[in-house]
Amino acid sequence: MNPPTIVIVGGGAGGLALATQLGRTLGKPERANIVLLDRDTTHVWKPLLHELATGVLNSSMDEVDYRGHSSAHHYRYQRGSLSGIDREAKRLRLAPIVDEEGIEVFPARELSYDYLVMALGSVSNDFGTPGVAEHCHFIDSPQQARGFQRDMINTFLRYTDPSMRQHTQLTIGIVGGGATGVELAAELLDASRMLNAYGVTAVDHQQISVHLLEAAPRLLPGLSERISQTVQQELEKMGVTIHVDTAVKEAHASRLITGDDETIETDLNVWAAGIKAPPFLAELGLSTNKKNQIKVAKTLQSIDDPTIFALGDCAECPQGEDSSVPPRAQAAHQQAKRLAKNLVNLLEDKPLTDFRYRDRGSLVSLARYDAVGSLMRSSASRGLFLEGWLARRAYASLYRMHQLSIHGAPKTALAWLVDKLNRYLKPRMKLH
Repeated sequence: MNPPTIVIVGGGAGGLALATQLGRTLGKPERANIVLLDRDTTHVWKPLLHELATGVLNSSMDEVDYRGHSSAHHYRYQRGSLSGIDREAKRLRLAPIVDEEGIEVFPARELSYDYLVMALGSVSNDFGTPGVAEHCHFIDSPQQARGFQRDMINTFLRYTDPSMRQHTQLTIGIVGGGATGVELAAELLDASRMLNAYGVTAVDHQQISVHLLEAAPRLLPGLSERISQTVQQELEKMGVTIHVDTAVKEAHASRLITGDDETIETDLNVWAAGIKAPPFLAELGLSTNKKNQIKVAKTLQSIDDPTIFALGDCAECPQGEDSSVPPRAQAAHQQAKRLAKNLVNLLEDKPLTDFRYRDRGSLVSLARYDAVGSLMRSSASRGLFLEGWLARRAYASLYRMHQLSIHGAPKTALAWLVDKLNRYLKPRMKLH
């Protein structure tokens, strides 16, 4: 009898961690065929995309190649993009893959499964706001982050020539005061200093204006008020202009229009307000919510099909009576760990156990200047508030924990050593 096939769709933080764990427990002893499906060939940890967008992160050093990783961790990688599911036949329909010139690289094909895990993450939610899709950058993928960096550098270069300036200051508008918007605002100011120091542009950071707009009454509405206030104070010290209680109703190439009809003239726009699961998930025949998230039970099984699971940002997993697990990287990692055990239990005819989310706290990076957050939160405690050097070290450790989950201790230690050496050998910023 052939071993069952477990297909994981999406190689993000949760999907890659799950494939690694299942490869070790089921793939290596050949108890199951583990397949990771992703449209990209490499993985970049999503919380680092704001650093990739500003050039602080060198993706060639921090990308994980799925082919090489799969060979070392006993699972198979398939490049593809999901277009449909035949649940009765247990087959996935994969869309053709084309290159930048529109030439077909992989034809449309099908992939069979016994158990399916959806780990497709999330994308920005523009809420149908006019002009956003055409005139704002999104930073949901490495491709989008690199596209923003190219546009950012070109904008800085154009501003150096007085005849090409649109405004008296180079102005960047960021819509969304969540973690992505806050961290990007700080990184942009740091990037402007480095671009000037490396001689890429004559624009000084004092000639740059960053506007951060948030529709809620405060920044980081999902975190504690203390963290929100501290972050706002630090950003304002850096020179960021904060707009709270400010929704954006229109976006144009060179301006943002707020709900109060205020016009903010801009040279570059970024949309980081709200998230949703990829829209096509609502077309697969599974129950989803308004954000396209697949509705799952506490065992992470779809409420419609016990052979289909979902985790991370694309899943609505109940937590308590009237709430669901928040769409955060730590939740995806915890769910991957639980689901790895549940899939082993499933193959051994043992009962599945419910997922319980444990909030370990939250940390927000403000470039190399500062970090703010809390750790060791629980239902009975607000946790330990951190800022400054200690918070920066704690924030850096989050990425090392992700590396541990997908590489193991020896390779993570080597990666840490290489990063330390590169800090002295290479520029802090990727300039091309």
